[in-house]
Amino acid sequence: MTVTPPPETLRAPLVVEFPFTRSLGPVQSAFLTGLRERTVLGVRTTTGEVLVPPVEYDPATAEELSDLVEVAPTGTVTTWAWNPHPRPHQPLGTPFAWVLVRLDGADTALLHALDAPGPEAVRTGARVRIRWAAERTGAITDIACFEPYDSDPGAAPSPHDGHFDTPVTGIVAPARLDYTYSPGRAQTRYLEALTERRTVGERCPVCAKVYVPPRGACPTCGVATTDRVEVGPGGTVTTYCIVNIKARNADIEVPYVYAHIALDGAGLALHGRIGGIPYDQVRMGLRVEPVWTDGGRYPDHYRPTGEPDADYDTYKELL
Repeated sequence: MTVTPPPETLRAPLVVEFPFTRSLGPVQSAFLTGLRERTVLGVRTTTGEVLVPPVEYDPATAEELSDLVEVAPTGTVTTWAWNPHPRPHQPLGTPFAWVLVRLDGADTALLHALDAPGPEAVRTGARVRIRWAAERTGAITDIACFEPYDSDPGAAPSPHDGHFDTPVTGIVAPARLDYTYSPGRAQTRYLEALTERRTVGERCPVCAKVYVPPRGACPTCGVATTDRVEVGPGGTVTTYCIVNIKARNADIEVPYVYAHIALDGAGLALHGRIGGIPYDQVRMGLRVEPVWTDGGRYPDHYRPTGEPDADYDTYKELL
């Protein structure tokens, strides 16, 4: 009996990165502008609790909050975890502790970094103070980190009107998720088939739906999918959207169209960009085929085949 060896396990780095832009209401604006001015503001609830960082609505009652108060730049560590291997863009480049610090005058804790020589120097109940960044712009990074500081608790919070010159009204916060992805048995075979310009899915033995890309198991029936099925290469646009925002590092002129494409023989649609046709002529039911570039592992885009549009009843179950 010939035994087919398992496919080579694939691994690749994957980065999901985007800038998150938001405007600020009066509470968040006052908090971030205050950090720029080396002032820490919290907000008082109707029960007298002081929340730092401040929020715009009471988490217990959903009541709108606006009673700003100033708290001390000193505080107490309530809990901590040692970070022996800092990652890029973290607050410190040397090992440090992540800490929750309840600033004097506050009733909640603020998450930040504590600069300490080692985990033996960190403990719950330790007294710390803010180390301000040399250059401050109105962001949480205006607090460079916390540092040990032997002191008694500071004074009670004092009222603050939240008014500053040139207040911060919006922020752009970069978000990044950096990890190593291993696709598993089913998707490894799917990727290997793409190198031969073939699209291969797997069929559920119970409901007979063909999943492309395959998942290794049917999410509806909960059983393994082992029967490999080649689908396409042609397919039908089941729905689509027009993209008017240019993607970073993508040499694609806007507007362009991304669509759900049900490849012939597949039980659900996959994503693909539509090319070779003006964006305003793309439609549901349009028959398309993949376009491969030299050396490309995946289809670059899908183009119209010139066939008549598919009848709605043939793809409505895939919407």
